[in-house]
Amino acid sequence: MQNYSFFMPTRVIHGERELVKQAGLLKQLGNRCLLVTGKTSARVSGALDDAVEALKSQGIEYELFDQVENNPSLENVGAGGKAARKFRPDFILGIGGGSPLDASKAVAVLAVNNIEPEELYRNKFDNPPLPIVAVPTTAGTGSEVTPYSVLTHNELETKKSFSVPELFPRIAFLDWRYTEKLPLSITRDTALDALSHLVEGYLSRKAIGTSDFLAERGMKLWAKCLKGLREGALTPEDRDLLLVASTLGGMVIAHTGTTLVHALGYPLTYYHGLPHGRANGLLLGEYLRFSAQYVPERVNDVLAWLGLKDIGEFSRIMGELAGPMVGLTGEEVKQYAAKAAATKNAAQSQGDVTETVLQRILECS
Repeated sequence: MQNYSFFMPTRVIHGERELVKQAGLLKQLGNRCLLVTGKTSARVSGALDDAVEALKSQGIEYELFDQVENNPSLENVGAGGKAARKFRPDFILGIGGGSPLDASKAVAVLAVNNIEPEELYRNKFDNPPLPIVAVPTTAGTGSEVTPYSVLTHNELETKKSFSVPELFPRIAFLDWRYTEKLPLSITRDTALDALSHLVEGYLSRKAIGTSDFLAERGMKLWAKCLKGLREGALTPEDRDLLLVASTLGGMVIAHTGTTLVHALGYPLTYYHGLPHGRANGLLLGEYLRFSAQYVPERVNDVLAWLGLKDIGEFSRIMGELAGPMVGLTGEEVKQYAAKAAATKNAAQSQGDVTETVLQRILECS
């Protein structure tokens, strides 16, 4: 019998304009707020306007840090931390996809700990992070319900996460309207990210009964949107279901972590500029083939919940949504496999994950 605990302290609020309607919840967190986001997504989505309206309605002072990069670096979040220490907010409100939400968590730590960004990876701080409110504008990362902040570590030439329980956002507002203006390519890329979280979490060595339940529900919701993703015509219901599926995926990996898919996907993003979700999608088919050697019944569950007949059909659809794999040299394959083999993500995968196995997955993808 497996021993485990399930911890999900984030209050999830789902619905249109709930950020404005329930602005009183923000007042409970303090009188000063730092908004953390990128240069465009929060504005284009309408989420920034709603956030400002909510803050003003409660008389909450705010400043805007809108300098978050795609795949934020330690240097980037360090600048956010400096802005936060100058403004001295009571809480952080992050708006955007995975990059701004992950950056928000780092800023929440750096706002009250005058340390070098590299020291975030100690996962131990003199002062607890400021409370975080998360407003996702993509349906992919699930960062609104995880304790992880994934940042680009240029010295190591990869992405690396840090985590403490206090990084779980206090509140997450899910409003499908904030994803409505996303280009199809980003909608697909982030949907693949959400699917990878659900699949990897279900196939992880750390999977538990509760995470299995959430993964099953998330995959079934995701499957309802597959037609719209393939045809490039998503309805409001599709976008709402994808957003919920993404959040469920975040809840899953908050307990299971991710697996070799993420470990191999990080170098594809760092060295070749592939969006994170797209990189994961390109690897998922071969990941299922490998995992089927060890947990065939679980792989069959994944296919059944997605309404697909076999791994071949799954791989074809992933290729359709993600596009072609980047060309890799033999040396690059070896280098990326060696990096991945040394990660905890690989260790959380089923089976004997060696460098040779990881090279084969890259080559066959």
